[in-house]
Amino acid sequence: MESTTPQSDLATLLLQGEQMIDRLAEAHTTWGLGTADRWGLDQRTGLITWTFPDRTATAPAQIIATWSPGSASWLWAWANPSILTALSRDADGVRDWAEANGHAALAEPEVEANEQLAATLATLAVRITKATGFYRAPGATSTTFITFGPVTLTGQDGGTSTFTVEIG
Repeated sequence: MESTTPQSDLATLLLQGEQMIDRLAEAHTTWGLGTADRWGLDQRTGLITWTFPDRTATAPAQIIATWSPGSASWLWAWANPSILTALSRDADGVRDWAEANGHAALAEPEVEANEQLAATLATLAVRITKATGFYRAPGATSTTFITFGPVTLTGQDGGTSTFTVEIG
């Protein structure tokens, strides 16, 4: 049997992560991900909310990292003092996986990253954490990479429904 090198492991995970993100994007666009008027994340409750003219969508969220194009830096959530510990569990999981599997570069608190590397790191994080939702949240000076769980849709009439994606 042929053994795999750490690089081939990462290449496989990256491919799997890209496929996951494509499936997640396709699934979550059915309720409107990417078309909301605004979004917000409440660190106290751990909920991300997307607001539409006729409904809201909320989901439990985790922050993976923030990426700043101005400083070309990627900062994992577990290393960011402005992110509550409860919201960095998925980022902790990536770090723990990286340390256990000999990928020390994925366990560095902050790395120099252009947009392509930021996308690669986010893709690996989605795959490692087996996320069922992924949002690249735009900000004024940085992008926050967020994973999320089941989405609760609430209409103007107060009626709710839940949207869940199963990742096999």
